[in-house]
Amino acid sequence: MINLENSNYDTTWGTKSPARYLNTILLKQGKLLTQYYGIGHASLDNYVAEISGQSPNPSTQSDCIQYIEFTPTGAGTGKYGQALGKGCVYPKSVKTIGDQLTAAGKTWRAYQEDMATPCRHPKIGSNDETIAPKPGDMYATRHDPFVYFHSIIDSPTCAQNVVDFNRLATDMKSTATTPNFAFITPNVCHDGHDAPCVDGEPGGLVSADRFLSAEVPKILASPAYKADGMLVITLDEASITTTDACCNTPTAPNADQPGLGGAGGGRIGTLLISAQVKPGTTDPTPYNHYALLCSLENIFGLSHLGFAGAPGLTCFGKDIYDGKS
Repeated sequence: MINLENSNYDTTWGTKSPARYLNTILLKQGKLLTQYYGIGHASLDNYVAEISGQSPNPSTQSDCIQYIEFTPTGAGTGKYGQALGKGCVYPKSVKTIGDQLTAAGKTWRAYQEDMATPCRHPKIGSNDETIAPKPGDMYATRHDPFVYFHSIIDSPTCAQNVVDFNRLATDMKSTATTPNFAFITPNVCHDGHDAPCVDGEPGGLVSADRFLSAEVPKILASPAYKADGMLVITLDEASITTTDACCNTPTAPNADQPGLGGAGGGRIGTLLISAQVKPGTTDPTPYNHYALLCSLENIFGLSHLGFAGAPGLTCFGKDIYDGKS
């Protein structure tokens, strides 16, 4: 799973998209989910939703510029396992798909470009110094959702599972060393967030497309992908002014407007590439990040976390590998 940043559906997937490798070569190889939406604004709340099903709160909506503990209200836990309160680093009782996979005896890794030090995150209570990128260090904590959960960062396995992107090439050499689930975040230039970038690159979809054209062929040629793999390329959100939503998502208990000025994070689209997915096709079913989490959990035979288990949500699942999608 590769995460890109901040682009509306038409900008990414339309005929004038600057992402020519993504929007021509890769698009022909996969199935485009044309009605796929972000769940909020800004970045972090979308990433948190992708791996935990937790909905936005004021701190995650502001990208947790200060890396503070999640402070629960007296009510504790709401419907569909929603932690009630606000803050950044969720208590150990709030789980992620990483925790689920570990418990199920499966493997996972988050590959973060420019992370350098494994499991890198600010100290609790301190400011996040990665908000401002530096040449050679464009890692963004806010694009690495696993480090916002005590269930991950309090474990010594965090350093084994949340690692620099350069580890991926070694891991992909065999099926035995490739994790069952790989969550990939390019740096803030190569994910399309910054434009221009602090190192002089153009950024935006131009640099994101260059990253994809360099790295995706390696993924598609890897033994694990060839065996039974699926590549998901998604974005976190549309532009900040685009706030439409989908998918019968329940009301977020900690944020009146998940999209700051509206209900959601806007229409972004998501591409699935797999030998079991008919190439060059589209799917108009409404999906969002909660639906993607639900779908991944279905594929791995896991229960549904947070809003991934809400009624009315449409998810795909193991049928992908039965050739039915």
